[in-house]
Amino acid sequence: MKVTLINTSDAGGGAPAASARLLNALRQNGVDAQMLVQYKKTGNSAVTGIVKDTASKLKANYLFLAERIPFILFDEEDKTVRFAFSTANAGTSIVDHLLIKEADVLHLHWTNSGFLSFTDLTELINTGKPIVWTMHDMWTFTGGCHYSGACTRFEQECGNCPFLRDPDPNDLSHKGWKRKKTMYTGAKNLTFVGCSQWLTSVAKQSSLTGRFIMRAIPNPINVEVFSPQDKIFARAKHGVSAGAKVILFGAANINDRRKGITYLVEALHLLKEDSPENVEIVIFGKNRHFDVTTLPFAVHQLNIITDEARLAEVYSMADVFVTTSLEDNLPNMVMEAMACGTPVVAFNTGGIPEMVDHMQNGYLAPLGSAQGIANGIAAIMTTDHVLLAQNARQKVLDNYTNKRVAEQYIQLYNSILQA
Repeated sequence: MKVTLINTSDAGGGAPAASARLLNALRQNGVDAQMLVQYKKTGNSAVTGIVKDTASKLKANYLFLAERIPFILFDEEDKTVRFAFSTANAGTSIVDHLLIKEADVLHLHWTNSGFLSFTDLTELINTGKPIVWTMHDMWTFTGGCHYSGACTRFEQECGNCPFLRDPDPNDLSHKGWKRKKTMYTGAKNLTFVGCSQWLTSVAKQSSLTGRFIMRAIPNPINVEVFSPQDKIFARAKHGVSAGAKVILFGAANINDRRKGITYLVEALHLLKEDSPENVEIVIFGKNRHFDVTTLPFAVHQLNIITDEARLAEVYSMADVFVTTSLEDNLPNMVMEAMACGTPVVAFNTGGIPEMVDHMQNGYLAPLGSAQGIANGIAAIMTTDHVLLAQNARQKVLDNYTNKRVAEQYIQLYNSILQA
């Protein structure tokens, strides 16, 4: 069985990391899996990039701008939604690529930012090959947004989109919804997978994808790499006090509106009112605008970390990992922290409650409550850390290992090939 995974890149965000990890998990469990991407960013020999030289890079840059610029100039409500909506109006045909022609199963992941357009996706559907489409956000079943917030128009018909500057019944979201409806009409070779039970259940409510076969299969993680490390050594390496209570926060882009950094700031100030002085904050991820001096404790800023072994050290040196995401599917960082034995404080939203068991391996705060996050941090820091750490690690071992996740996908591939 030959499977070709398809994603915009193989590193540099949640979906790239998750799809690359699945590639490795499948190969470790006997599947002849390859990955086709626009941008290859790792040295993985099983990954093939479309961008290979100056000419293809220029083309890819043009396609990215062709998708982004019209939206920025004419449609975006403000800068905070600049990358929260994708039009898929530009892309590259890959239907004749050898990895597509030779595959028994095509496995789509996240293909936006100028990689595959509606036309390119339709070409893949029209091959008739079985297609598994793993949903890393809501884009596959909305008119263009990646997370819809409180909007449920995708359940019927998109239009009057709150992400757009001039929403109306026939706006850009409605046009995107109609293009997806056309693309899906008559398709009998599509199977959708949600990385969380939450996303799967939401996709079932969409007028676009509700009729398709739907499965919930989580992302995998390498529990050999992401495992508890020597806390004292890790803290010394990164200049963090050995005896401090360490709060860790990370995001691919700290300034992403969905990551809720303002709630973290408020929560830490609330915590400061009742907390001992011996608290230090560690922050990692892309940060262009957030001023860490607004935080009321000593801060260590580590910026972007791509090396997984170093990431495991960073998670291991923390007493608690905090995420204030307002919308999320099955966050890699929550899984990574738990695999390293670090309990998690998070909002009770999206797929996070499927990972975090309240007061067993972490703490779930009411959505949008900074006080709830502060209470959670305080609770975790005063609870038996050994037990919390063991429970966090065990949750990952029971649900998200490479073997366990690969087996679920292999079973799915076989079922659709035999149908």
